[in-house]
Formats: sequence, structure tokens, C-alpha cells
Amino acid sequence: MLRASLREVSAALREGRVTPTELCQRCLSLIKSTKFLNAYITVAEETALKQAEESEKRYRRGQPLGVLDGIPVAVKDNFNTAGIETTCASNMLKGYISPYNATVVQKLLDQGAVLLGKTNLDEFAMGSGSTDGVFGPVRNPWSYSRQFKEKSVPKSHSEDEDSNWVITGGSSGGSAAAVSSFTCFAALGSDTGGSTRNPAAHCGVVGLKPTYGLISRHGLIPLVNSMDVPGILTRCVDDAAVVLGSLAGHDPKDPTTIQDNFKPFELPDLTDVSKLSIGIPKEYHAPGLSSEILALWSKATDLFKNAGAKVIEVSLPHTRYSIVCYHVLCTAEVASNMARFDGLEYGHRSDMNKSTESMYAATRREGFNDVVRGRILSGNYFLLKQNYENYFVKAQKVRRLIASDFVKVFGSGVDILLTPTTLSDAVPYMEFIKEDNRTRSAQDDILTQAANMAGLPAINVPSGLSERGLPIGLQFIGQSFQEKQLLTVAKWFEKQVKFPMIQLEVKRHDHSAFQHQKSASFS
Repeated sequence: MLRASLREVSAALREGRVTPTELCQRCLSLIKSTKFLNAYITVAEETALKQAEESEKRYRRGQPLGVLDGIPVAVKDNFNTAGIETTCASNMLKGYISPYNATVVQKLLDQGAVLLGKTNLDEFAMGSGSTDGVFGPVRNPWSYSRQFKEKSVPKSHSEDEDSNWVITGGSSGGSAAAVSSFTCFAALGSDTGGSTRNPAAHCGVVGLKPTYGLISRHGLIPLVNSMDVPGILTRCVDDAAVVLGSLAGHDPKDPTTIQDNFKPFELPDLTDVSKLSIGIPKEYHAPGLSSEILALWSKATDLFKNAGAKVIEVSLPHTRYSIVCYHVLCTAEVASNMARFDGLEYGHRSDMNKSTESMYAATRREGFNDVVRGRILSGNYFLLKQNYENYFVKAQKVRRLIASDFVKVFGSGVDILLTPTTLSDAVPYMEFIKEDNRTRSAQDDILTQAANMAGLPAINVPSGLSERGLPIGLQFIGQSFQEKQLLTVAKWFEKQVKFPMIQLEVKRHDHSAFQHQKSASFS
């Protein structure tokens, strides 16, 4: 039952083949047995069981709230949840309990979803590996899959268990791992430069970044306000459409959301792609792109061609400047957003009491890790009066050019862009940490962050396995607010590639460094 799609398990709940409580208990049991993955920071067991009981009562009355009623879900730990600790995987917010729910969390609860807990991430969502949070790195479930173990030949048993495991990608790695390991049916992530799509590609799940403004950011602790979007992680495209339908629409608490009402949609079964025009951006042949991913990208291109679609090479000439532009804009907004964490109103407060300034400095030194402090320093440098015009203003102008490139391509008749999501499959943790966070993020975001700069919808679809038995994903980028078309094409492609389900081998692991999961309940 846990391997079923969201729609399938919803039908099982309606037909009485399983109860919400039974389903919740199975998920909670699997969370405990996969604790070694470190996917969750907080498990809200008591709350989840209460929510499941309420859902069960509604089903008995024949009055379920919708498709999500009784469905176990997880939420990245940078979304505010009333009564459950929200940490952003940082010492700065350890112990912080929000008085309100983020809009997306409230919408899930209003639809009857069962919130299992909060998932792990890079500190304040700054990273691309889910390795830099204070609760430790997230392990990719595929590290413990039969597919990976059959292809990898460790030198010793200890190497296999302790150093051969691969990263999830980030920063929404906990949410991706939770969905991939069958502990929940859908999870929320956040996507600022690819933080939903990147881990989705590495964990073999669907990762959707909607159009900027389609889903409310209210209650999402901000990283980069002008690019942040709540992301959706599921095991198939249809499920992503279901969750999107529950979350999208205007929110008076977020003035950047669309004003029009959003109508949820069911994805049609596309049979004829002959009227589709698929664009292949030549700039996405990026340095460092693995031969395996290049081959899979070419194979996907041929798949559309052979099915009758028009496939054309297109150019997005300013893409090569996007990662530098992103770095300037990202750090500038980070510097502004992180200013609120001063030890006065909420979160960590240092015992230093020599002066207000010394308390500020000590609080931020103790509360933030090196990555966050580094981005704050960079952002403040770019925002200095003597640098503002040369860095921040210029980056905004380049961002406009990047967005214009997409407008021109879509204006030329192209419906969807097809690109790789990542440069390679997931790398081993010990290899990943050899390089610093900034270098890794610059490499890993190169194929995804342009969609955030332009505010466009994009989705990762699991497309095949590498020679090492690890997932590889491809990315589809659509036109603004054309999620239905994007997801319909992604669903067609998903059906053609028939991505294999993970054969997860769960054994008892005891990694004491990861025994931090907390229980929580709503007050």
C-alpha cells in the first residue's frame, strides 16, 4: 500500500480497503525503520495519529474532504507549523515554535492531509546537498537500494555502510528522501535555484517548481523573496497535479500571488504529441555534463521526434551569465532576510551582555553556520553604496535579459523546453564534501536556477538509471501559468520511460550521530 500512488491510496481509503489510522501507522513505522536516512528532523507522531482519527470519522460518515483526506504528507522544516518546532536546520531557530501555519501547510490540513513531520535540509535552505544542516546530512535512499548495491563493489562491508552512501541533493533533500523511501505520499520543499528539482532528480521522484506567484509563500521562511517558490515532491506526475490543485491560488497574506481563482485540473492522457514543439536549449550543454546524462537527454529528444513532435534547437544566450547573476541577487536578498535574526524577538539569543552590539554579533556567530554567514557577508558587500550600481543593479538588468530569452523562445512557437536537471547522478557524500558549499551550489544550480530567475514552472521527471544504478532526471520548463500543459507533457514522457521503482532494502542501522528526531504535537 505504501508504494501506491496518491490517487490509488485515496481510492483505497474511499473503498475501505485501508483506514487513515492504519495508513498513518504504517508510515510512522517505516519512518522509524528508515531513521538512518536522517530525512526527518521532527516526527509529529501524536498529532498525525489524531489527524488520522479525525479523517477516519469523516470517511465513516461518507464525507471525506477530498483526494488528500487521510493522506500522509511531510513538510520541509522551513515552513512554519503551529505547535511544531520549525528549525530551518539551524541553531538560530532551535526550539522555535511558530504561532501560525504557513498557507500551504494550512491548505493541506484543510484538505484532511495527515502531517507526519518536518524534513531535513541545508541550513536555511542554503546548499545543494542537504549536508550542511545542524542535524547532519540526509542519506539518499538509493544508497540502500538493490539496484545500487548490485552495481557498486565496495572494498569492505564497513565502506559500503559508512562511506559509500550518496547524497540526496538539496536543499529539499529530506523531503525527496521521505517520498522516495515510501514514508509519505507527497512532501513540500522550497525551490529558489533548483532546491526541489535537484534532490528529486537524485532521489528518483517527481519535483515540481510552479510558476512564481501561483502558490503562496506566506509562512515559508524566506531565502530569496523574488525567487522562492514552494515545491511539490511526489512519486508520479499525476500526484503532483493533485497537490498543486490543493495549494494553488490567491492568498491575501501574500501580495505576490495571482489574483485570479485557480481551477484544479485532471491531467488528460496525451496520445498525440504531433502538435507539440519541444525546444532543446544549446546552452544547457554545460561544462561538466556527464556523458550518461547527455546520452539520456538525446534519447529523450529522439523519443519525442519519433512520436511526431517537432523538436528544435533553441538559444538562451544569457544563460551563461545566470549563475553569477544569481549569486549576486541571492546573497543580497539573504543579507536582508537574515537581518531579522538578531536575538531580540525569537530564536537563539547569546548570553553575551557587554552591549547590545556584542549580543547581536555573538548571537549571529553562534546561531549561523559558515555558509550562512558567508552569504550574508557577500550580500552586504554587493549592497554597499559604492558597489550597489556595479553589482546589484547590473545583476537585475541581466536577470531581465535572462527572462526575455525565455519569452522570445516561447514566443517563437516552442511549447516546452527539455533539459537535463543535474550534471551527473548523485555523488558519494565523502566526495561531495571535498568542495565548499558555494562551489558545489554554483555547479549544481547551473541547469535549474534560470527558471527561478524567469519565474517559470519547471518539473523534474525521473528518466533512467545510471551505470551505478542511481536515478537520473530530466527537466521540462514551461510557460508562465501553463502548468497543465507542462504536467501533461511530463506525464506522457513519464509513461514512455517507465522509470523503475526503488527496491529499498531496509535493515536496522544505528548511526548515533543521527539520533536527533524529536516527537512533537500541535498545541
